[in-house]
Amino acid sequence: MEDKPHANYFEFFGLPVAFALDEAALRKAFLRNSKQYHPDFHTLADEALQVEMLERSTYNNEAYQTLLDPDKRMRYVLQINGLLSGAGDEGGNDKVALPQDFLMDMMEFNEAMMDLEFDFDPTRHAQTLEVVQRYEQSLSSEVQPILESWSEGGNPADLQVVKNFFLKKRYLLRSLEKLHTFAASNDKTS
Repeated sequence: MEDKPHANYFEFFGLPVAFALDEAALRKAFLRNSKQYHPDFHTLADEALQVEMLERSTYNNEAYQTLLDPDKRMRYVLQINGLLSGAGDEGGNDKVALPQDFLMDMMEFNEAMMDLEFDFDPTRHAQTLEVVQRYEQSLSSEVQPILESWSEGGNPADLQVVKNFFLKKRYLLRSLEKLHTFAASNDKTS
């Protein structure tokens, strides 16, 4: 076969490595691969080819789901460039990579979350939620030009900026999940 079963996802679809992606081209390549590799089209083939087609079909689906989702695609680009480990959420040393200024910003927010956990107040909850959402929007607007323009071979410093954004965003999403959990558990006790 001409394409390797475990080429990186972008190569597998014949697309450039980038944060911004032509989703129509991705879908077209996915559908082409689906027709080519779907196990139902190889039921009369020998067992080895059937196994290979099943693997390629599975890989096609995994690659499509990853590249279709902007956050998963961002993680994947960072992984194939050696900036994130492939294991777990952020895994190992990636957590240490959060910039100190961000962690300092989060101290006040974490204190507000602890207060909400022990003494829930809907008004403070809404205010804290708004602060986090504004902070996330600010981070997103700062990195958006890089996400829209970077492609393979681009400035390596830009990848570090995106990595910092990705880790900050993951941190904020976990915090938002906690805020929603506090609100949900207090709705049930009311």
